[in-house]
Amino acid sequence: MNSFEIQHGSSAVVLSMPHTGEYIPEDILDKFTVNGRELVDTDWNIHRLYENLLPDATVVRALFHRYVIDPNRDPGGTALYAGRNESSLCPLYSFDGQPIYKSGQHPDEVEITRRIKLFHQPYHEAVKQSLDDALRRHGIAIVYDCHSIRSVIPNLIDSKLPDLNIGTYDGRSCDRRIEDLVHQLCKDSRNYSTVLNGMFRGGWITRHYGKPTSGIHAIQMELAQSTYMIEKPPWTMNEKKTMELRELLAKILQSIKQMIISMSTLKVEVN
Repeated sequence: MNSFEIQHGSSAVVLSMPHTGEYIPEDILDKFTVNGRELVDTDWNIHRLYENLLPDATVVRALFHRYVIDPNRDPGGTALYAGRNESSLCPLYSFDGQPIYKSGQHPDEVEITRRIKLFHQPYHEAVKQSLDDALRRHGIAIVYDCHSIRSVIPNLIDSKLPDLNIGTYDGRSCDRRIEDLVHQLCKDSRNYSTVLNGMFRGGWITRHYGKPTSGIHAIQMELAQSTYMIEKPPWTMNEKKTMELRELLAKILQSIKQMIISMSTLKVEVN
């Protein structure tokens, strides 16, 4: 099967969805523990949450699960946050600290390299091509990286996570006006708590692609799953919460699109 699916759009906005996939090849799944097979760290329903919020955006969605290989991690293995508990390129433990693989079944370097070529690399080739196409058409492009996570994970998060977690690699991955715009829209929404560059400052996708002086901007949105769904199996979306959140997300995406249009002729500002 393909490692990703893509919906081509005409605007300068590219939505990246690296963690919504649930596919795991049988030869890998056979090595998983019972806990690993539960896939609890999936960004559940993100593709449904964002569906058609910005119809002319390009959407690149990974179909494989992050337990196979994480598209939001450096293929070279460099950690995102030094000294902090975080998942690796090919995760060995869930966010709860439970083993994903049976004893002695974890992937070696040869297997990791194979997964990079089969899954990680094709996904990023699609993201890069989409950004290059947008840059060629509009002179500017932005990747909006769509994520979600359980709001309470004691092994990973000290307290309940804010609802809307914006990451711009401490202002380095996008123009300051984009950062300010998204942050202000989130703060203006009374129904949600928000933080800018808190625990989630942007993963490898944000850091790798966000080069504002070259015309490509990147921003990550990490949503607490409690804002739109029930945070336990079968991971059901809450219709009322989903409708409310979709309204805000649509406003954010439309506002980013309009700002990108205006910025195409303006000087880039970075923090």
